[in-house]
Amino acid sequence: MSEAADRVFLNGEVHTLAESDETHEAVAVRDGEVVRLGRTYDVEFLAGVDTDVVDLDGRTLLPGFIDAHTHLTTVGRTLVHADLSAADSPAEAVRLLAERAEEVERADGGDEAGPGSDAATADADPTSEWVIGYGYDESTWAEKRYLTRDDLDRVSTDRPVAAFREDLHVAAVNGVVLDRFADALEGVPDETVPTDDAGEPTGVLLEAAIDPIREAVEPGVAGTRAAVEAGLELCAERGITGFHDMVRNSHAPRVYRDLDAEGELTARVRINYWTDHLDALREVGLATDAGSAFVETGAIKSFTDGSFGGRTAKLSEPYADDAEETGQWVIDPDELREWVREATEAGYQFTAHAIGDEAIRAALDAYEEAAAGDPGADRHRIEHVELAADDAIEQLAETGVVASVQPNFLKWAGADGLYEARLGEERTAETNRYREMLDSGVRLAFGSDGMPMGPLLGVHHAVNAPAAGQRLSVTEALRAYTRGAAYAGFDEDRLGTVEPGKRADFVVLAESPWENPEAIREIDVAMTVVDGEVVHDAR
Repeated sequence: MSEAADRVFLNGEVHTLAESDETHEAVAVRDGEVVRLGRTYDVEFLAGVDTDVVDLDGRTLLPGFIDAHTHLTTVGRTLVHADLSAADSPAEAVRLLAERAEEVERADGGDEAGPGSDAATADADPTSEWVIGYGYDESTWAEKRYLTRDDLDRVSTDRPVAAFREDLHVAAVNGVVLDRFADALEGVPDETVPTDDAGEPTGVLLEAAIDPIREAVEPGVAGTRAAVEAGLELCAERGITGFHDMVRNSHAPRVYRDLDAEGELTARVRINYWTDHLDALREVGLATDAGSAFVETGAIKSFTDGSFGGRTAKLSEPYADDAEETGQWVIDPDELREWVREATEAGYQFTAHAIGDEAIRAALDAYEEAAAGDPGADRHRIEHVELAADDAIEQLAETGVVASVQPNFLKWAGADGLYEARLGEERTAETNRYREMLDSGVRLAFGSDGMPMGPLLGVHHAVNAPAAGQRLSVTEALRAYTRGAAYAGFDEDRLGTVEPGKRADFVVLAESPWENPEAIREIDVAMTVVDGEVVHDAR
């Protein structure tokens, strides 16, 4: 007689998303592992006296979503600070920041404790005097311009104010910040600190110029934990059972391990560390895949170029809206090759941010050179891959490099969207070519970059993409957000599908995405299950 299950899910539509994508009515879980799939009649035999019986009532159960590229602390901070993603104009962004300024004023009673104060310890909040907003996207505004010093001076001329564009490659600051960080900004490339006709900084910062500001507003341990916990709650609400976090100069790794030790971590995290951390990781023996069932070391990460939003993605042809500009190298190809060689020789997976066609080519060439033509052996990745040329798609397929992509970026691919403004109509249709990648044999892993963090939104955009070369079927898009992301993290043997022997990480949807693919983003997440435990139940 079979041992009773801890939990059974009955009367549903269970999609395994395995190779054959079998469909079942029920699934049984024991010790966090899937132990049986089948008809409700067969699976309910495993329901004992202490078994938790979950009636799915016709709902759709899938493998839990794995976000292959996000910044969870930034997502969490958006929930804590001003969320500018809702702004539809510069004036609305200023209004939201002004509301946040009032909250900051009330919270500290006017007593400032900035980065240079005695209060700015690892456990204090070094951002307590700051007014910060995240997530604005000027490409959706009628007035398509970045926020500036003039805008943010309307929020406050006493407190430092910073507003980050959603891609984090562009920021705006007020006069207080420009004055405070004048020396630091003297040391960055001139093109990253735009000036007006009088030669004065506009308050817009690009790429390297953002680094001093980003470091100044990085929260301490307590603030990081608050942001992580807010982000984890959002993950549970959106069916995310695992994510790959891009971490640099953050307390997040410590917080993740603390939560794991306390049994409070409600999603699996794979930490991709910046090249800055390579020496430290080697020294303490944290190799790729080292860690626990819930916290793993992932890849070593680097930039190559910037973003389309900032006109800093590196292109072979000029931008459509700036014939003199082809983008910037954040890390030049020679330096990238050295980092890839060093990390590969040390046995680490490597991942490079590359958006423009020139940057994608540079990353692929660095991988082939470092791995003697077989970067697939280390399962190297490229993040974003937004404008890949035909030969780059072929090279991705031939080498086995994973394309870690963000289908929610297709929101910029419509008529009069950001891609058309920056690239023109012809190149817009050549962005995010998931259909062509998949047909060529490229390994696809879906993520969100936290813009926003929502797998169903990403699946919706991939299924309903404007160009045929971008468009996937419902099953293909869901697989990229489950088994594809699991593969990108060397986790395909335990995650990514619903099969006996795999971990019981599930998402239960209120409706089937196959029934009405034009409205996938409207579907509610009814339940999220991690390692067999229910972490979200909205039935």
